[in-house]
Amino acid sequence: MELGTNFAAKLEPFLLISKSAKGAAAAKLIQDATSAQGVFVFAELLELPNIQELVNNEQHAPFFSLLQVFSYRTYKDYLANKDSLPQLNQAQITKLKHLSIVSLAATRRILPYSLLLQELQMPTIRDLEDLIIDAIYLDILRGKLDQKEQQLEIEYTMGRDLEPGKAEAVLAALKAWASTTASVLSALENKLAQIASYSTAVAMDNEEHDRAYNAILKDVSKDSKKRGPLTASGNLMRGGIDLADAMDVDEEPRMKGRK
Repeated sequence: MELGTNFAAKLEPFLLISKSAKGAAAAKLIQDATSAQGVFVFAELLELPNIQELVNNEQHAPFFSLLQVFSYRTYKDYLANKDSLPQLNQAQITKLKHLSIVSLAATRRILPYSLLLQELQMPTIRDLEDLIIDAIYLDILRGKLDQKEQQLEIEYTMGRDLEPGKAEAVLAALKAWASTTASVLSALENKLAQIASYSTAVAMDNEEHDRAYNAILKDVSKDSKKRGPLTASGNLMRGGIDLADAMDVDEEPRMKGRK
């Protein structure tokens, strides 16, 4: 199962309530949704007319901005604008820090502890590791804590809501990725074709070598039959007699006669 599969279902009760919530009730709904356990996506809630109306209410507009932070921004963004936003409770702080890790992982697979400590304002490495472990158990991300290298190795994360105007950039990135993938696949296919062609040529060469080798063996065999069998020392035999020995025996009387 992919990460974040059930997150949309967790938001469903808040979507139903929002149909009749206006003003202060809608602001309270945002507080509840951003505090609720297991709710990590907020785009559908953010797009509802009753929620959108909060922008025009000076008293409740900060809650709409807070929902935007939880939808596609980070804990660091919240801290930079906290004077104009509602104060967070502990559940909201933890959730926003979890979502911030997801955003950081979108740009790099290896997240050094030093970066996370700064971005999330964590007091100690132990607190940071506990936060990451919680995120893993909540199916927000999958990864490995490398305590020796002091870093988080990201394998996979849930998807966050897209900020308005960012869809085009994401589509452009996906098109670039698709183009790069197509180029890589084309290069691999060409390489495989070259390997197949080379393998065929090698097989043909081996086959030709075997034919030539067998032909030579056949010629040698025919020649051996014409000459007669060989002795262990490689000399020809005729009638069971080593011809080389016979020549040595015949040569001895001739040498004696010359003396």
